[in-house]
Amino acid sequence: MLKNSIRAGLFLTAALIAGPLAALELKETPGLDPSLPPVAERVPSEPLVVDLEATGRTVGKHGGKIDTLIGRAKDVRLINVWGYARLVGYNEDLELVPDILENVEVEDGRIFTLHTREGHKWSDGHPFGAEDIRYYFEDVVSNEELTPSGLPPFLLSNGKGPKFEVLDETTVRFTWDDPNPLFLPELAKSRPPFLYRPAHYLKQFHGKYGDPDFIAAEAAKVKARSWAPLHAKKDDMYNARNVELPSLQPWVRNRDDSDLRFVLERNPFYHRVDSTGQQLPYADEVVMTVADSKLIPAKAQAGESNLQARNLSFADITVLKKGEKQNDYVTALWSNSKGSEISILPNLTVKDPVWRELLRDKRFRHALSLGIDRNLLNRVLFFGLGKPGNDTVLPVSPLYKAEYASKWAEYDPDQANALLDEIGLTERNGEGIRLLPDGRPLEIIVETAGEEQVQDDALELVSETWREIGVKLFAKPSQRDNLRERAITGQLVMSVWYGLENGIPTSEMPPEDLAPVRGDILSWHSWGDYYETQGEGGEKPDWKPAERLMELYKSWLESRTQEERARIWEEMLAIHAEETIRIGLVSGVPQPVVVKGVENVPLEGIYGWDPGAHFGIHRMDEFYLAE
Repeated sequence: MLKNSIRAGLFLTAALIAGPLAALELKETPGLDPSLPPVAERVPSEPLVVDLEATGRTVGKHGGKIDTLIGRAKDVRLINVWGYARLVGYNEDLELVPDILENVEVEDGRIFTLHTREGHKWSDGHPFGAEDIRYYFEDVVSNEELTPSGLPPFLLSNGKGPKFEVLDETTVRFTWDDPNPLFLPELAKSRPPFLYRPAHYLKQFHGKYGDPDFIAAEAAKVKARSWAPLHAKKDDMYNARNVELPSLQPWVRNRDDSDLRFVLERNPFYHRVDSTGQQLPYADEVVMTVADSKLIPAKAQAGESNLQARNLSFADITVLKKGEKQNDYVTALWSNSKGSEISILPNLTVKDPVWRELLRDKRFRHALSLGIDRNLLNRVLFFGLGKPGNDTVLPVSPLYKAEYASKWAEYDPDQANALLDEIGLTERNGEGIRLLPDGRPLEIIVETAGEEQVQDDALELVSETWREIGVKLFAKPSQRDNLRERAITGQLVMSVWYGLENGIPTSEMPPEDLAPVRGDILSWHSWGDYYETQGEGGEKPDWKPAERLMELYKSWLESRTQEERARIWEEMLAIHAEETIRIGLVSGVPQPVVVKGVENVPLEGIYGWDPGAHFGIHRMDEFYLAE
C-alpha cells in the first residue's frame, strides 16, 4: 500500500500540476511586504496545486488571523504540528502522499529517491533542495559531536545506515542493503525528524563551516561551551524557539517579544497554491495566546477562540453546546483516534514475583476484563456516545476486526469468578477479598498520573464491579514523572493511561505500540528499555507472547510488501486480543472542536497525534476566515 499510494500520490500531484498550472494565473497575496519578489518567484516552479472543490471544500480568501488558546508557552511548537508541511504526509484516507517533495521513487523497499521541487524556497527566500538534506545527513546526524548516539533508528536497517547520494540540486537517494519500511512513515509524523535543515543558516554555527571567532562570540551569548551545543540551540526545527531559523511550514514565528501571546505569520514562500492561483495559507496569522488550561473551556465558550481543540475534552461538550448561539460558534465532534479513551495497564515486568506470575497469567487478565461493566462506564461517563470494548484498532482502520474489540470484553462476573477460582485464588478474607498465594489480600493499586478526572471516575466504577469478583482496587493519583519512575524501578503493579496512540493504523505504519520496543510503555518498561538500549538496560523478554510480538515486529522491519506487513499486523492484533495485554474500557469518545468564523474546518474528522497531527491531516492551511 505504501509504494502504491506514494506512486498514486505522485500521479495525482503531477496531473494537478501538468494540467492547470500552464494556464493557472498566480495571484498576489494582499498585504504582503511589497519588497518581496512576485508570487511566481516565491513558489516552486511546480507548486503543489490543491483542488479544494474535489475534496468538498470551498476556495477561500486571504486575510485575517486565527486566534487559538494554549495552556503553556512551549505549546507554541504546535504550529509546526498543525501546519503539517512534511516531505511526505498522510491525507484524510491515511495514504502517504508527497507534499514538500515533488515525488518519491521506491525500489525494492530499500532504495528511496527523493525529488524536491525546483524553485522551492525557505521562509527567508533562500533556495531549498538537495543540499539541505545532505547537510542533515552528513553534517548533523552523522556528526559525532552533534549526534553522539549515532544514526536514529529510522535511518538504520538491520543496524546499518544507508548509502547517501546527491544526484543533482533537487534529488537525493538513500540506499539500504535491506528494506527499511520505517523510513517514509517517520517523515510523516506529527513530530518528524525533519530530514532537512536550512544549511545556509546553520553552517555559520557549525565547526566544519563557520568562522571560529564568530562561533566563539555566539556561543558566549548563550553560555554554550563549544560549537556543538550552540548549533543544537540554533537548530530548533520543532519547538519554534529560534525566530531566526528559516522554515517550510505555512506559518512562521518571526517575533520573540512575548511569552504569553505568539504571533505566527504566513510564510510568503510556501509551496502550496489553490486551483485559482492563490498561494496558501489563506490566513495571514495564527495567534496563540497562553491561558490557564483549566480556564480554556470557559474561554472557548465565551467566544475567545476561532479554533480550539487543545485543552478541551468530552466533559466540556455540554457547556460548549450551550454557548454556541450566544457566541456564534459551532462545536464539531471529531473521532478520537486512540485505541481506547482509558486503558488499564497491568505491568508485566513488575519486580514483585507474586504479582509478576499472576499478571502474566492470561486467565487473571481475562478475569479482570470480564469483571468490568463497560456499558455502565459508557453510560455514566460518556452518555453512551463511546463504544465499549478493548484497547485496539478502530473501525476506520483497514486492519479492524470486530473480534479484536469484543474478545474477553463482555461483562461476565460469573466467568470472571470461575477463572480466578481455576487459578487457585479461592481463599478470601473477612471482607470477601481473595487472597494471593502468599496470603496477602488481592488488593490492586492502580496508579494514575493525576491529570484526568475521568480516569479517577472510571476506576471508581471499575472498583465496584471488581469487588464482586473478590478483587479490591485502590486508585492512587500521582504525577506523570513519578508514575514513570515507579515503572522504571519495577514497583508499579498496574496503571491507567490512554489507549493505543494509533488506533487507526494501516499496515504501512510501524506496529510499535504492539511490541515491547519502547521503554515509556507502562505495560512493559523493562522489555522496552532492553530493546531501546540494545540489551544494556532492562530485561530481555521472557514471556512467550512478548517474544512472539518481538519476532513479528522485527519481521515487519524486514518486510518488502504490503501483504507481508498486513499479515504481521493481523497476528499482532490477534495476540493482543487473545492475551488482553491492555484492558481497554471505552473507545470512540468524541473530541470537541470549537470553530468560530473559520471555513473549511470539517464538522466530522479524525483527531489524533500520530497519524493526524491534530488539525494537520485536515490541512489547516486551507482554513480561512469567513469575514
